[in-house]
Amino acid sequence: VQLQACGGGLVQAGGSLRLSCAASGRTFSRYDMSWFRQAPGKERELVATVSWSGSSTYYVNSAKGRFTFSRDNAKSTVYLQMNSLKPEDTTVYYCAVRALDVWGQGTLVTVSS
Repeated sequence: VQLQACGGGLVQAGGSLRLSCAASGRTFSRYDMSWFRQAPGKERELVATVSWSGSSTYYVNSAKGRFTFSRDNAKSTVYLQMNSLKPEDTTVYYCAVRALDVWGQGTLVTVSS
């Protein structure tokens, strides 16, 4: 599996962005998918996970109620809808298949105050 993330950008506080992560490979639908983020000098943080079927999700407390993680297995793509963005959400976001230790290249989200 290879992952290609996109959708980051600059947005004002309170705005929205949708990150996408497209996977290549036929086994995409077998795996849970995750989004992580890592700010300079800080540890990588798990933001959200969606189960292989899309029926179950996990969010870090700071993302609950604001972010929605979904997947379209027919398109081999996952989406992270981020609403009510805050300046503290600013960092690089990475999609990943943790079970395979496969990571996308990262996409930068910048939220201005």
